[in-house]
Amino acid sequence: MHQFIEDLAQHEGKEVTLKGWVYNARFGKANIFLELRDGTGFIQCVISQDMVSEEAFEAAKKLAREAALKLVGIVVKDERQMGGFEIQVSALEVYGYSKDYPIKVNENEHGARFLADKRHLWLRSKRQWAIMRVRNEIIMAIHEFFQTNGFVQMDSPIFTGNACEGTTELFETDFFGDPAYLSQSGQLYAEATALAMGRVYTFGPTFRAEKSDTPRHLSEFWMIEPEMAFFDLDMDMDLIENFTKHIVNRVIKNKRVELDTLGRDISKLENVNQKFPRVPYSEAVKILRGEVEVNGKNAIAIQEQDIEDAKKGIEEKTAEIAEREATIKSGVKKGVRKFNEAKIIVLRGEIAELEEKLRNLPKWITSAKNFEMGSDFGNSDETVLTRVFDAPVMVYNWPAKIKSFYMKEVDGNPDLVKGVDLLAPDGFGEIVGGSERETDLDILVRKIKEHDLPMEAFEWYVDLRRFGSVPHSGFGLGLERMVRWICDIHHLRETIPFPRRYGRLLP
Repeated sequence: MHQFIEDLAQHEGKEVTLKGWVYNARFGKANIFLELRDGTGFIQCVISQDMVSEEAFEAAKKLAREAALKLVGIVVKDERQMGGFEIQVSALEVYGYSKDYPIKVNENEHGARFLADKRHLWLRSKRQWAIMRVRNEIIMAIHEFFQTNGFVQMDSPIFTGNACEGTTELFETDFFGDPAYLSQSGQLYAEATALAMGRVYTFGPTFRAEKSDTPRHLSEFWMIEPEMAFFDLDMDMDLIENFTKHIVNRVIKNKRVELDTLGRDISKLENVNQKFPRVPYSEAVKILRGEVEVNGKNAIAIQEQDIEDAKKGIEEKTAEIAEREATIKSGVKKGVRKFNEAKIIVLRGEIAELEEKLRNLPKWITSAKNFEMGSDFGNSDETVLTRVFDAPVMVYNWPAKIKSFYMKEVDGNPDLVKGVDLLAPDGFGEIVGGSERETDLDILVRKIKEHDLPMEAFEWYVDLRRFGSVPHSGFGLGLERMVRWICDIHHLRETIPFPRRYGRLLP
C-alpha cells in the first residue's frame, strides 16, 4: 500500500511510500532533488548519497523527466515547498526510465500547435493538472447541487432526428440508412422528462459543426441542462444564480492549491457572493454603447483605458526584457542565467497578449458604439459589456428574431422572448443560456414553421403541449466555458482533456 501526495499532511514525521513520475530534477554531487507528481499533487524529494544505497543513488542519477518510480522516505515539513512538505528519501525503485521527453517544464517555450499535437503528454504539466482537477471539482459541484435539490438526472440521446436550434451547425451521420444528427443540445428531451419527473437535469456531450476557430468554440463539449416544471423566468434566473454560486464557492473551498498554481485571483471569484445584476436586453445595449453607466463605470471609457494600459505594459515589459538580457550577457552563473531566460520567455508571451489586445480593442470599441438594437451580442460585445460588472450579469428579455423557436413570448410584446444569458465578468462572456419555454400550442407550431424546421420531426415535441402542458423553464451550462472562467484561461482548448474543434481531430 502506498500513500498519495495530497494526503501527506497526515503523515508528517512518518515513513511513506510514494509512486509517481519525475516532473523535474536537479542534480548535485551528493544530493539529487526530484519534483515528483502522482496525479494528486507535486512534492520535492531529496535523495542524499549518504541516505540511500549506492545502487539506488546511481539509479537516481539516470532519472529524467517523466521517469516512473517508487520512493520510500520520511515526510518533513518545509513551508517553502509546494504543499508545505518534502520527502527525505531512503529507498527508491525505478519502474520505467524516460528519454528525450518533448515538453519542457516551462511550457511557454513551445507554441500552441506543438502543445496541441502533444496533448496526450501536455496533460502531465502542472498547469494542465490544475485545470483538470478544477474541472473535476466543477463536475462534482454540479451533481451535488442538483442531487441535493430534488433533481433527477436523465439522459438525452446523442443521435437525434431533429435539430434543437437550427440545422446549420449539425454533424450528420447515417443511422441504419436514415439521416441522423449528433445532438447539439439535450434540452428538448429534458423538457419531455421534466413533464414526467418534475425537475431533471441532463449531463452529456453535445456537438456543433460550426466552422469557427476562436478561443470560445469547441466542436465537442459537455452541456448541463436542467429543466423544471412549473418554473417561470424569474424562478429560472434564481436557480441559475444559486447554481453558479454553489459551483464557484465549492471550487474556492476545495481547490485552493490548484487555483494558486494557475495564478487565479480568487478575490474576483469571490465576487459571486452578491446579487447578480439583472439587465433587460434593451438596457444592456445602452450600457454597451456607453450611453448608460453602471456604478460610475462606462463601458467605452474602460476599453479606452485598457488601450493605454496595454501600451504602458508593453513598454515596461520590453524594458524588463532588455535588463534581463543585459544581466545574461554580463556573465552570470548558470542558475541565474536560466532563471532570467525563463522570465524573458514569460514576458514575451505577455507582450504578445497585450499586442493582441491593442489590435482588437479599437475594433471592439467601434463595434460597441455602433451596435444596432435588435442584434445579437458578439464575443467582443460581451467582453465590452461585462467590463462594468464585477459579478456575473444576467441579460434577459431578448428580441425574438435572434433567439430559438422554443422561447416563450413576453406578455404583451411578441417581439421579445423570455430568454436569459448569464455573462461572466472580465470578458469571459456567455456561460449559461436559458429561457421560459413556449407553452401555447399555436404559437409553438407557428414558430417551428417560421424557423423552417421540419414539422414531422417535432410532432413528439409538440405533444408535450397537447397533453397537460404547464409553465416550465430551463437553461444550459457549457462546462468548458465554466472551467475557462473559473481558471482564467484564454482558450477553451485547455478546458477539456482532448479538445475537438475546427481543424483538430488528433490526438
